[in-house]
Amino acid sequence: MLDSKTIEIVQSTVPVLKEHSKQIGKRFYELLFEKAPDLYNMFNQTNQKRGIQQEALGYAVYAAGEHITNLEAIKPVIERISQKHRAIGVKAEQYPVVGETLLQAVKDVLGDAASDDIIEAWGKAYGYIANAFIELEENLYKETESQPGGWEGYRSFYIDKKVEESDNVMSFYLKAKDDKAIASYKAGQYLTLAAAVPGEKYTHIRHYSLSEAPGKDYYRISVKREDAHDGAPAGIVSNYLHNQVQTGGTLKFSAPAGDFVLDDSDQPVVLISGGIGITPLLSMLNTIVEKQPTRKVTFIHAAINGKTHAFKEQVAQLDNDNENVTSFTCYSLPSEEDRLGDDFDKEGYVDLELLQSIVPSKEAVFYFCGSIPFMEAILKALHRWDIPNERIHYEVFSPVAILGEK
Repeated sequence: MLDSKTIEIVQSTVPVLKEHSKQIGKRFYELLFEKAPDLYNMFNQTNQKRGIQQEALGYAVYAAGEHITNLEAIKPVIERISQKHRAIGVKAEQYPVVGETLLQAVKDVLGDAASDDIIEAWGKAYGYIANAFIELEENLYKETESQPGGWEGYRSFYIDKKVEESDNVMSFYLKAKDDKAIASYKAGQYLTLAAAVPGEKYTHIRHYSLSEAPGKDYYRISVKREDAHDGAPAGIVSNYLHNQVQTGGTLKFSAPAGDFVLDDSDQPVVLISGGIGITPLLSMLNTIVEKQPTRKVTFIHAAINGKTHAFKEQVAQLDNDNENVTSFTCYSLPSEEDRLGDDFDKEGYVDLELLQSIVPSKEAVFYFCGSIPFMEAILKALHRWDIPNERIHYEVFSPVAILGEK
C-alpha cells in the first residue's frame, strides 16, 4: 500500500493533471513512439491521429490518481482497459517503459510545477496501479489460453463468406485456418484484428464486436465501411476489409475479449442500438432467443434510413417468430421509399418519451451501443427516468472509458 505522504501529493495534484491531461497524453505518445516505434503495431493509429487515444490516457491517469486509495471505485475502467490490453497483447515487461515515459511527459508539460516530490509520488502511484493491471491481465491471459479452443496472441482465420447487411455494412464469417476448435465467448464481446494492409508501414489494430450468438463453429463480425466525408479520410481498415479482402482470404485475430456482456438473469431486457452499434446487441438478442426464450426483450434500433439499416430483415424475423421479442425502429432521415414501405416506427431519435411509451417495465436491464452523442443522449434519458446505474450497461467504440467523463 502507498504511504500517506504519497497519497496526499497524488490526490492534491490530480486537478493539475486533469487540467493538462490532453497535453500530457499527446506528449506521452510522442515520447513513447520515439523510444519504441514498434509499438505503432499495437495502437489504433487512426485514434492517435484524431487525438482520441491521448485523451483516453489522460483520463485514465487522473481517474486513477483521484481514486488511488480505492481502485475498486474505478473497477469498470480497469477491467475494460485490461480486456483491451489482453486483446492487443500488452505484457508486464512493457509497463516500466510506459511509466518512465508518462513521468517524463508530466515533467515536459508541467515544467517547474512538476517538483521532484510530485514526480516521485506519481512514480510510486504508477507502480501501484500498474501492479493491479498486471495481476488482472496475467489472469486474463491464463484464462483465455487455457479455455477450450483458446489461444495466445493472434491466430489465422479464413473468410468463409462475406454478406452485405446494408449499403455500408458487411458481415465476415470466420473459420479457423488450422481447423481446430475455437473459443466460445459471451454475447457482447469482440474480436481484435491485426490487419496487414498493403502499403501501410505498420499493422493496424481494430476491435470488432461479434454479431452472432456464441456456440457456432465460426465467428461473425460485421464491419461498417467508413467512407471519406466532411474532410475526414476514408477508413483504412474498413475499406480494406470491404474492398480488398475476398472470400478465402486470411486474417489474424486474438481471442474474444470485452467486459460489455449480457447478464444471465431473467429480468426483462432493453437493447438499444444506433448505427453499427447494433453488432453486440444483435449477438445479445440472438443469444436470448436461443438460450432464454422466455425472457422479455425490447430491441430498439436507430438508423439514418433503410439503406443504412443493417440486419433489418433478421431482427424483423426474430420479432415475428418469438412472442417475447418486440422490436422498434427509428429513422432520423427516412427516404421516400422508407415512407412508402412503412418500414420504420418513428421518424426522429430515441428519447425518453419513446422509451417510456414502448418499454413494458421500468425494472428492465438496459444495454446500449452507438456513437458517443447517441449514447450520451440515451444515458441522460435513463438517468432522467431514474434507472439505477447497476441496470445500465454500454459499450463505447473508442478508447474513452466513461460517457460524459472525458
